Amino acid sequence: MPSLIDIRRRIRAVRSIQQITKAMKMVAAANLRRSQERILNARPMARQITRVLGDLAARVDPSAHPLLARRPEAEIRRVLMVVMTADKGMCGSFNANIIRAAANHILAHPGIEVTLGLVGRRGRDFFRRRDYPTRFELVNFTRKPGYEHAAAIAREAIAAFTAGEADTVLLAYNEFKSVLQQRIVIAPLLPIPKAQFDHADAAAAVDYLYEPSAQAIFDQLLPRYVEFEVFAALLESAAAQNAAQMVAMDNATKNSGDVIDSLTLTMNKVRQAAITREIIEVVSGAQAL
Repeated sequence: MPSLIDIRRRIRAVRSIQQITKAMKMVAAANLRRSQERILNARPMARQITRVLGDLAARVDPSAHPLLARRPEAEIRRVLMVVMTADKGMCGSFNANIIRAAANHILAHPGIEVTLGLVGRRGRDFFRRRDYPTRFELVNFTRKPGYEHAAAIAREAIAAFTAGEADTVLLAYNEFKSVLQQRIVIAPLLPIPKAQFDHADAAAAVDYLYEPSAQAIFDQLLPRYVEFEVFAALLESAAAQNAAQMVAMDNATKNSGDVIDSLTLTMNKVRQAAITREIIEVVSGAQAL
């Protein structure tokens, strides 16, 4: 059995780890609260701009703007997939789930050439080791993303789509549902998806008049739409990451407490065995005298 000194040393080490995980849980909880506020502030805008742009896309000729040009599904041969992961670990299965989903999506479409846009160190390191074709890499901002990061991603996506290097652009990320639940999303970003209307909506729909022209308005509006869609995905991913880390650190703190209890019980057994052995030795010596 290990000595008392070894057991006490292990208990001190586990207590130090427990303090670290508890502090990381508190930091993740504070970051999650701020991330939730940003998501709640952004979601109404995201829903409204999606509705308006989807309405526009459903009513105009797809040739009115390159970002509206939709290829037939049978003709899609090249795809740009933007995969959003975290820069660091210690957040449970957050990174593994999105990486697995992206890899499975690639394997499920063997006839399609998939190029990756990698956001976050974990995804970049995984796909770099496996020699996947990569268009761009962006790291060191996933916990607190800004609009400028979304604009940079959107520019790369728009450039690839308009240049014909990608027939469609997909976003792969973790959507924040609750502290205990995140949902993996692989959604189309480009071309601009058309809204789906029922007959009542179609009857109540209005036509748009463009001034100075539809082309000029689309040139300004559609890139902003793409940027905001990417920004909303970044915010969802950041909130999901903070939630996953908070849960993981909470579990680690509880597990370290269980380890401390187990080591304390072992230490008491060892100490009691040592005391019993000493008493036996004293009694045996007394009897021998």
